[in-house]
Amino acid sequence: MPVNPNLPSDWLTPKWPAPVGVRAVFTTRQGGVSLPPCDSMNLGDHVGDSAAAVATNRLTLQHALACKPIFLRQVHGTDVLELDHDSADAQTADACLTRQHGLACTIMVADCLPVLFAHLDQPVVAAAHAGWRGLAGRGISAHADLTLNAGDGVLESTFRRFSAMVGQSMGETAGRTIAWLGPCIGPTAFEVGAEVKAAFEAVHPAAGALFVALPAQPPTAKYWADLPGLARLRLDALGVTQIFGNDGSADWCTVSRRSQFFSHRRDAGGGRSTGRMAACIWQD
Repeated sequence: MPVNPNLPSDWLTPKWPAPVGVRAVFTTRQGGVSLPPCDSMNLGDHVGDSAAAVATNRLTLQHALACKPIFLRQVHGTDVLELDHDSADAQTADACLTRQHGLACTIMVADCLPVLFAHLDQPVVAAAHAGWRGLAGRGISAHADLTLNAGDGVLESTFRRFSAMVGQSMGETAGRTIAWLGPCIGPTAFEVGAEVKAAFEAVHPAAGALFVALPAQPPTAKYWADLPGLARLRLDALGVTQIFGNDGSADWCTVSRRSQFFSHRRDAGGGRSTGRMAACIWQD
């Protein structure tokens, strides 16, 4: 993918075989106007940052992309929103897709995993927000009013809608789809409880290999979880095998790379907050 000269040099552009005209980018914490602790390219309007700073940062992003990013109200669920040029910001969903040119599917993160999709033949792109709750599905959510189907997480929901928009079966679509995983909390930083491990194993028993037990901490067991590995397992089960980006290595970890990435797990708490980065995919 050619480097867009409008993009700050430290923003990430996926290295993947994207079709002609498909663009994607992942912002870092550099390039904006927000003050600490949201310094400087915070795109989240729900983290206590100045509304004026967020608006300026979002406009900076729009100018860099040369298209319109749509920001969702993400709730760790599985709803997927189809975008058009009349779509408003702040609609509740954790994934989005579009056939429209000049419109960026946009996911905000600060430890959760962003997943971008592009079809190799059809003008369809998508983006999903994969924290562990949305990724696992199985009725688990941070919000009591969200009901998730057993075994059907945000990636399954996104890919089902993606295939329908392409106009093919899911099996046919999978063979012509590429996916990119962006930065997220790494497998030596993401501490979870036994209930998280059980939620993934209930759908895919092989998921157990992606959890590493910490030394015993009574009364409950704790594990390091490999979030990008779990996403790859889910995508592979859908038949999507052309997967690029985050392989779980240290360079992709939002927690350990303090100067480059925001991290909710690292920075939030005690009355503090942190900013949000964005993964965007669009068609020229």
